[in-house]
Amino acid sequence: MDAAPTELSALPPGHPPVARGRIGVLLVNLGTPDATDYWSMRRYLKEFLSDRRVIEVPRLIWWPILNLIILTFRPKKSGHAYASIWNKERNESPLRTITRAQAEKLAPRFADDKRIVVDWAMRYGTPSIEERLTAMKAAGCERILIAPLYPQYAASTTATVNDKAFEVLKAMRWQPAIRTLPPYHDDPVYIDALARSMQKSIAALDFEPELVLASFHGLPKEYLDKGDPYHCHCHKTARLLRDRLGWAKDKLKLTFQSRFGRAEWLQPYTDVTVEALAKSGVKRLAVVSPGFAADCVETLEEIAMQNGDIFREHGGEHFAALPCLNDSEESIALFEHLVRRELAGWI
Repeated sequence: MDAAPTELSALPPGHPPVARGRIGVLLVNLGTPDATDYWSMRRYLKEFLSDRRVIEVPRLIWWPILNLIILTFRPKKSGHAYASIWNKERNESPLRTITRAQAEKLAPRFADDKRIVVDWAMRYGTPSIEERLTAMKAAGCERILIAPLYPQYAASTTATVNDKAFEVLKAMRWQPAIRTLPPYHDDPVYIDALARSMQKSIAALDFEPELVLASFHGLPKEYLDKGDPYHCHCHKTARLLRDRLGWAKDKLKLTFQSRFGRAEWLQPYTDVTVEALAKSGVKRLAVVSPGFAADCVETLEEIAMQNGDIFREHGGEHFAALPCLNDSEESIALFEHLVRRELAGWI
């Protein structure tokens, strides 16, 4: 392919150079605090929990709960959880480390087309979507693919990434053309990547799990009742993964984790299921998290630590949290497949 032009070839005398002709790919994950101290956690939680896509409680009710209760007490607890899994070498959360690595490893896959710029951002925290979209525009990206790294669609994940991207575009006089990555919960390449990753991880264990839980992040049941497809996407992923592995239905069971507040969330709950399995006599258990593109506090602390403790406290003996796809070969090959598919007609 021809190398990308970086400036207009025929500009009037005295016209400033204009970067153009590039195509951007922006990988976006949920977000991360910049540090584990109280005020860093408070800033992160405030941005996250103020998003109306995430919390749909009426503002008059939610504002005092958030600002007077949650943001007073929750930062310390969340900071402790993050501190237990913090990447001390780089002084950042594992999610930031892994997402950066995903972008850095994906970029060379498109080295044959000099027009393509691969970057990454966080929906909450830094680097922000606004910062990276603005940088892409300044670098001459006239076409940009926004790629939320959520296999299963939910309004509180995929939609809020897209919302933020288009909010940034609203402030631009000269907007780039935009495409958004659709959910890929049933893409055969995704299912195959999960299966191969699981097989390698299980083979590396010093025990054979009696069964595996596929734990997805939870949502309030009310969101399902309003028409959110997330619940169905999770079930389809679990079914296709089970079929790809050739397992019986009771070998891979779906659960939902990370519920918050008093409302009913999608069931069955992961922690309740882990406890029940241990009490029923299951001694060897593994948990995989297919809805997370990268390991984070929900997988490394909530699943590996909290649920591991629950399992052992109630009679279980061997517990493993299987790693997410992260920046593995399977993950980068999957992202390349998805990006090339969505850039069709642009490249």
